[in-house]
Parts: sequence; structure tokens; C-alpha cells
Amino acid sequence: MERNFTPLSIAVLTVSDTRTEETDRSGKLLVERLQTTGHQLAEKAIVADNIYYIREIVSRWIADNQIQIIITTGGTGVTGRDSTPEAIAPLLDKTIEGFGELFRALSYEEIKTSTVQSRTLAGVVNGTFIFCLPGSSGACRTAWDNILKDQLDNRHRPCNFAELIPRLHEH
Repeated sequence: MERNFTPLSIAVLTVSDTRTEETDRSGKLLVERLQTTGHQLAEKAIVADNIYYIREIVSRWIADNQIQIIITTGGTGVTGRDSTPEAIAPLLDKTIEGFGELFRALSYEEIKTSTVQSRTLAGVVNGTFIFCLPGSSGACRTAWDNILKDQLDNRHRPCNFAELIPRLHEH
């Protein structure tokens, strides 16, 4: 039985102290990819790499029942200003460890051992999936093309994140 594609409502957050709408290549790539695939852009924002600024926007988005997926780009490295995992991890109801593991395995093929510097994170919070990607457009391309495109497509077999969305509030 062939399933029809179900578009998802996805918000994109770029975490950066220096990027603007004009220079945000990673955010633009994610928006282009999700729209080309047939999903809907719920909202897009750029925020400074500050735990509390990140949490403010993400908290608003996870409280919005219309937003099903949040993708962040940036702030997943190990420098003093990289704070996306610290901002997001305390909000998560569940973590999806396999996402970071798979991302780093795929990324290793492209950038070898430099992938260990990525603290890519994914999880579920208030019935919303969140994926925290590195800030490079190459990393965003790797994550979207090799993981998210399929996992956010309800037709992907044997299973996918999209088909789980209605069940995320089960107790």
C-alpha cells in the first residue's frame, strides 16, 4: 500500500554571533532542503550563541503545537561560545543518542577525525523532535541528505520519526 507524503511543520534556528540572513548559508540550506522535500517552514530565526537566548526561542517553539520539528544549526562545537547542547539538553524529555552517533559516522567519511569535535544532539521535548546540527553548511547537508530527509518522510521504511509524531504524547 502506497502512502501519501505528509508534510511537517519545521522551524529552523541558526545559532551564531556573526551570521546574518545574508550570510547564513547553513540556515538557507536547511530551509531550501525542507521546502524542496515538501515540508513547511514554520519559522526561521538567528540567535546569538547564548544559552538563555537559545532556550527562549526553542521554548516558544516547543510550546507551539503547530511546530513539529525544530532544527538548529551552530553552537555544537567545543569552544567557549558553543552552547547549543547545554541550552537544549536540559529541555529534552528523551534523547536520541543514535542520531549523533550516526551523524558522526557519516561525517567521518567526509572530514575524518575532525567529526569528534561535533556535539550533535537530538531528542524529543513536549511532543516536538529537535535536532541540533553543527554550523557548517557541509554538516547540515550531511545530516539532511543522509538522515533527516528519510526520517522526516512518513513513507520511509521500515520506520521513521514522522510516523511517530502522533504518539509522542502517549503515557
